[in-house]
Amino acid sequence: MSTATESQPKSSSLEADLTSGFLVFLIALPLCLGIAMASGFPPVAGVITAIVGGVLVSFIGSARLTIKGPAAGLIVIAIGAVTELGQGDMVAGYRRALAVGVVAGIVQIVFALTRAGALGEVFPPSVVHGMLAAIGVIIVSKQAHTVLGVVPAAKEPLHLIAEIPKSISELNPEIALIGIISLAVLYGLPLFKNKWMKKVPAPLVVLLVTVPLGLAFALDHAHTYSFNHHAFNVGPQHLVSLPGSLIKAVATPDFSMVTSAVSIKYVVMFALVGTVESLLSVSAVDALDPEKRASDLNKDLLATGIGNTIAAAVGGLPMISEIVRSKANIDAGAKSRMSNFFHGGFLLLFVALVPGLLHRIPLAALGAMLVYTGTRLASPSEFVRAYKVGPEQLLLFLTTFVVTLATDLLVGVGVGLLLKLVLHLKNGAPIKSLFRVVIDEQRAGDVLLLKVHDAAIFTNLLGLKKRLDKLDDGVKKVVVDFGDTWVVDHTVFERLHAIEREWPDRELEIVGLDGHVPSSSHAFASRRRPRAAA
Repeated sequence: MSTATESQPKSSSLEADLTSGFLVFLIALPLCLGIAMASGFPPVAGVITAIVGGVLVSFIGSARLTIKGPAAGLIVIAIGAVTELGQGDMVAGYRRALAVGVVAGIVQIVFALTRAGALGEVFPPSVVHGMLAAIGVIIVSKQAHTVLGVVPAAKEPLHLIAEIPKSISELNPEIALIGIISLAVLYGLPLFKNKWMKKVPAPLVVLLVTVPLGLAFALDHAHTYSFNHHAFNVGPQHLVSLPGSLIKAVATPDFSMVTSAVSIKYVVMFALVGTVESLLSVSAVDALDPEKRASDLNKDLLATGIGNTIAAAVGGLPMISEIVRSKANIDAGAKSRMSNFFHGGFLLLFVALVPGLLHRIPLAALGAMLVYTGTRLASPSEFVRAYKVGPEQLLLFLTTFVVTLATDLLVGVGVGLLLKLVLHLKNGAPIKSLFRVVIDEQRAGDVLLLKVHDAAIFTNLLGLKKRLDKLDDGVKKVVVDFGDTWVVDHTVFERLHAIEREWPDRELEIVGLDGHVPSSSHAFASRRRPRAAA
C-alpha cells in the first residue's frame, strides 16, 4: 500500500515535468535562435547552449526549477566580444569569443568552489536593474531595424536609435509586415484574460503566423518585387541560416587571442555579469517556487560554470539560469529539475530530426521577439520602481543606465557601484565598516538577538548573512537590531526579507530603526541616522 502511495507522486511529478519541459521548449526555441543571431553567433549556437544547459547541466547541480540557456542580458557582451575580437571578420570573432566563453566558464567554476555564489545576493538591485534596462535599450536599438528589413549604417546604440526614423521611411514592406505582425502578437496576446489563451506561448503563435507568411512571400529564394513604385530585394538572407545537421554546427574555440587585453575584458564581463544575473534569477525563482525550497547558489553556479565551459567548447553561447523561461516553467507546473532536462531533450530532438523547419523562420520574427524582450527590460515601470524605493535608488539606476549606454556594460556597473559607496559615506557610514560588519550576539532561549554596529550595507552584508546561515535548530526567532547603525541600505532589507521567506518555521524581526530617516515610504527604503541623534 505504501509503495503505491509513494510511486504515484513520482509518476505525477514526471508527467508534470514532461509537460512543462515541452511548453518551455516551444518558448525557448525561437528565443535561443534570436538571442544567438543578435549576439553575432550562428543562430544554432543558442540552441546548442540550451541543449547543454538542459540535457547535461540538469544532473550536475542545477537549481530545481530553473531553465538554463542563453539570455538577452548577455547579448551586448557577446556581440561586443565577437566584433572586437574579430576585427572585421565575424567568423574569426565568433571562434575567439568561444575561447573567451571557455575561460569565463572556468572562472565561474572557481567562483563556485571558493563559495562566491553569495555575490548575487549582495549585488545592489538598482545597479542590476539599471544595467538590464540599458541592455534592453541596446537590444531594441539593434533589432528594430531587423524588424523593418533594413540594414542600418550606425553601430553604436544611441546612433542606432537615432537612425530608426530613417529605417521606417525605407522599410522593406514584406519583411516589415512580418515584423509588425509579430510585435502585435507578442504585445497583444498577453492582454487576453482567457485562461486558455494565457497558456499559449506567444513566441509559438508568432512562428505559426510568420512561417507561412515567409513561404507566401517566397523568402527561400532571392528575388525583387515592386511596391508603391519602389523595388525591394528579399531572399534567404531574411531567414534563419542553419547548417545541415547538428554535428556540422559544432565549432571549436580559437585561443590565439585569449591572453589579449580585449579577451580578458570580456572574460571578466561574462564571468561577473553572467554570474550575478544567473544567481539573481535563481533567487527570484526560489521565491516563486510553490514549495519555497531554497537552492544552493554555489552548487548551481558550479553547474552553470561547467555548462558554460562545455557549451563554449562546442560552439554555444554563454548560459545562465534564465528568469523568463524559468517562470514559464513554474507556471506550467514543473516539479523538479527534470523539466529543464526535458526542455533540452526536446530541443535536441527537434534540431536533430527536422532542422529544415528552422530555416523557414523569418529573422524579422526573431527580431520582434528581441524587441519585445528589450522593451520589457527597459520598461518605464523599472524606472518607477526605482523611484518608489527612494531618490537615491533612482539616481543609482539612472547613472548605471546612462553610463552603460554611453560607454560599456562593465564601466556602467562599476560606476554604479562606486556611486553607491560614495552615497553610503555621505550618509554617514564609517570607512571602517565598508567591508566589515560588527555584530554583538545575545541568546535568550530560542530567541537570538543580533545587534549590528556602524553600518549595514551591501559591501558588508556577507558577514551578517553568514551569521544567519549558521543558526542552529533551537533558534526560533531572530531579532536584528539596527539601533547602533548610521546607515542601513536597500540591499540589506531586500536580502533579509528573502532570507525570512526561505525559513519554514523561524521568525525574523527588525528593530532599532525609530531614530533612522527613511529615503522614501517604501518598506525596503534605505535608512540613515542623523548625526544629531548620536
